[in-house]
Amino acid sequence: MKKGIYLLVFCCIWACSKPKNSNQAIANPKVDSIQALIKIAKKAQELSDEDRNGYLRDAKTIASTIENDTTRLEQFSEISLAYYKLKDSSNFRESNKQIIKSAKESNIPKISGYAYWDLANFLQSYGVIDSAYFNFQKALSHFEQMPADSTSSSLRARMYYSMGRVQDSYQDYLGAEINVTTAIKIFDDLDDNLRLHNSYNLMGVLAKGLGNSQKSLEAYQIAQEYLNKFEAKNKSKLVWQNRNNIASVYFNEENYSQAKILFKEIVNNKDSSNKSTYEKALGSLAYSILKLDNNIDEAEALLSEAYSVNQERGNSQDLARIHQFYAEVLAAKGDTAQAIEVAKESKAIAMETFNNERTLETLKLLTNLDTAHAAAYANEYYELDKLISEEERTKRDKFARIRLETDQVIEANQVLTEEKEVWASAVSGLIIFGLTLTVIVALYINNNRLRSRQQQQAANQEIYNLFLSQQGKFEEGRQLEQKRISEELHDGVLGEMLGIRLILGGLNGRIDEASINQRAELIEKLRVVEEEIRTISHELNNSSYEKFHNFIVSLEDLIDDIEQSSGISCSFSYDKKVPWDNLEGEIKINAYRVIQEALKNCVKHAQSEHVSITFLGMGNDLKLTITDDGVGFDVNRGRKGIGLRNIISRTKKLKGKLDIDSVKGSGTSISILIPAQFVKPNISEPQEPINA
Repeated sequence: MKKGIYLLVFCCIWACSKPKNSNQAIANPKVDSIQALIKIAKKAQELSDEDRNGYLRDAKTIASTIENDTTRLEQFSEISLAYYKLKDSSNFRESNKQIIKSAKESNIPKISGYAYWDLANFLQSYGVIDSAYFNFQKALSHFEQMPADSTSSSLRARMYYSMGRVQDSYQDYLGAEINVTTAIKIFDDLDDNLRLHNSYNLMGVLAKGLGNSQKSLEAYQIAQEYLNKFEAKNKSKLVWQNRNNIASVYFNEENYSQAKILFKEIVNNKDSSNKSTYEKALGSLAYSILKLDNNIDEAEALLSEAYSVNQERGNSQDLARIHQFYAEVLAAKGDTAQAIEVAKESKAIAMETFNNERTLETLKLLTNLDTAHAAAYANEYYELDKLISEEERTKRDKFARIRLETDQVIEANQVLTEEKEVWASAVSGLIIFGLTLTVIVALYINNNRLRSRQQQQAANQEIYNLFLSQQGKFEEGRQLEQKRISEELHDGVLGEMLGIRLILGGLNGRIDEASINQRAELIEKLRVVEEEIRTISHELNNSSYEKFHNFIVSLEDLIDDIEQSSGISCSFSYDKKVPWDNLEGEIKINAYRVIQEALKNCVKHAQSEHVSITFLGMGNDLKLTITDDGVGFDVNRGRKGIGLRNIISRTKKLKGKLDIDSVKGSGTSISILIPAQFVKPNISEPQEPINA
């Protein structure tokens, strides 16, 4: 009864509010009924969740009776979006999945694009960022199938912008810059000033993340210019946000005089509807005054007001920043003990809110304030910074894989579509041909069927026997080739690729758009190739570790080869009590490489006449010593060669201790103490599943 009253009242209001000559109402009254039900479900405050779902179910029932595919799916899309806005995740996911399936079957890319867009927003709201990025890209691919007009162009640009925002949250700044630049080009052609403002604002954030303050400032200033070209309800809020962004650039550059002017303007013209910007401006102004004027009292008063605003907002994310600034105020007052306690509170809040950037800042502050525990804070800073860098690299790699896999899927779908058309034509022709031919050759086919089968079986048996005979040779050659490719990739190609990438990194000083796009594309491609080569090398080397037999013989062969090719006299002695061939493969291959690298250095740089290599067992350790009578070098020099760095790296892999003793003119001695580990029983372990 209650439901019927709501529907009757709303329909009356709906009918009275529409124009009398509404062709749409006459042409499709079902759409009007669906829209009325959706609005009741969304806006009627007195309804329970069960009643809202009831109205949306009624809307779905009516929508299912619409014969036109496009109109029906548009209404289902509106119902699905209503579930999303009502935070009914179960019904949203179910309806969204059905819309995507039906839109693909009906070949309506606009509807499927909107469905993927809704799903991306849904996943982003729940923090599933990588899946959100994937679905934004899927939406883009469907919008690209629409006819080229202003609507499809705007939709594509909005997807590029959305992908850029996702990448910014994962600090994939280069990838985000490429996508946002593409969006800007399209929005510029459409004269969409609001979205141009948003895009340049995001470009400012990305430039800041890349450490280019000048470019960040230019982007925010361009965003301000577009802000003046349109009118919107929230324009005042956008204006002060833009001012705050510009002031923050000066603040981060420690240009506190310019930052103070802008932050004071924001504080004096505070907008009550934008308390977040006002709170940040208060904190930044307090810090600028502290650093610029050393006015402790004024800075403390501003921070106190910022704290009050924060408590009113209930935003713990920004609370760590206020505590950090207040700790510096206390330190300036000379109250170091209290400053340390407040800084610790800032660190605790930052960690609770997963604010890694603020955690690093407070650790840096504590290192300066709490000298008694400075080493511990510095070590914690280093470990967190390293962890953040590794996570960011992993996330960037994930985005690269998503882009690659999506492109491969699109290409594969195109190929399948073309093959489907070819096969359809071929099958039609074959059916006609087969019906005609069947009458003529039926008897001939029956007589020869058995003979054909016998010949096929004989051919299959011959192929199988040939395969078996070649398999053994192939396996032997494959193992040898794996080892050779591994060495070539790791010692040759990978080093060159790294050098090329570092050279390209030197182009960062150029800020023109063409250089940005070219640099980002090249660096990204080289990084992906480098990672793939590293992975291949690692996998191939694992194989070579397992097959590294006759260890001492291999070392003797290596030393003999160097001796014969270089003319250097080499001596090699080892402890015959040690079961060398039972050593772990990791020890054998790295010890082999260390000796190889040391001998190369003797040939290339040391000008040695004699080299002595000893490999002895010492309790639970192995001691490898390489001594030459060459020209020697200064072990305290700051920059080490690639060969020496490789020896250091391999020693770390073995968890060994390296000692290098060298004096110019008196030769060099390299001594490595390695924890001995021998082969254990070969027990296969279950492999971890690879995350998609």
